[in-house]
Amino acid sequence: MQPSQAPVIVDARGLMPPEPLNLTLEALDVLPPDGEVILLLYREPTPLYDVLRRNGYAHRTEIRDGGEFAVHIRHAARV
Repeated sequence: MQPSQAPVIVDARGLMPPEPLNLTLEALDVLPPDGEVILLLYREPTPLYDVLRRNGYAHRTEIRDGGEFAVHIRHAARV
């Protein structure tokens, strides 16, 4: 059994749209099947959620201390 890969961190705090979306999509383009991207932002990226769903990704968003958002993105499980 191989150890899981470290997640790819996309630190988009302080960046203006559409740069966070562009960086996230670039990271997802090369995401291995068992990989994870963590997007860090100071605001919730609500428009991103539909883009992720339509392209076969699942996400979980956590709100950290100080109002920072961490969006954990993985390939959606296929049923």
